[in-house]
Amino acid sequence: MSGDKIYAYGVIEADSIDVSIDGVEGTSDVYTVSHRTHAAVVSDIDTLDPEESDENARAHDDVLRAVMTEGDGRAVVPMRFGMVFESERALKNVLRNSRAELTGSLRRAAGHEEVGIKVLLPEDGIEDADSVRESIETGLADHAADVADGDLFSDRLLLNNSYLVERDDRESFDDAVDAVREAHPDLTVQYSGPWAPYSFVDFHIKAEA
Repeated sequence: MSGDKIYAYGVIEADSIDVSIDGVEGTSDVYTVSHRTHAAVVSDIDTLDPEESDENARAHDDVLRAVMTEGDGRAVVPMRFGMVFESERALKNVLRNSRAELTGSLRRAAGHEEVGIKVLLPEDGIEDADSVRESIETGLADHAADVADGDLFSDRLLLNNSYLVERDDRESFDDAVDAVREAHPDLTVQYSGPWAPYSFVDFHIKAEA
């Protein structure tokens, strides 16, 4: 390994990975740094403060998705964008000190992935918006292990939720989203994912040198 700083994407159970994907700042070498039962997914970087550009943010998510879906799939505890460590030793210290938290988070993430749903109203709105929202939420929640409410940052947003979905049950959740579209053709349904489960097992720490 070079003497560069280390950018961390997330944590998996101790394992090697075999993904071919560009990471943050265009790096082409994504690998793992392990400590006992856990391994951080990382790449080398030459700055402590990577630019939070659309390209870098997308690369961060793409690496996590590639690792999460490799082979038969694996649990990933994501780190937020921008986690940079001065050395492997500093990163291993975090893995050691956070062992219990990581073990619990990986257990919760096992076999699951996050998807996002935004439902937008037409410009002239709809009648009974609250009851429509409740009906949609109930129908989707029946096919998810958990749900996290997002901000309604626009007057046209009827729903902005993240769902923790069992990987083996993803098809039934897809069907539930299709049912929403069919039942409410006047609404715009934006469906995204799969994502690492940021909304449910986010591991957010302060990087230590």
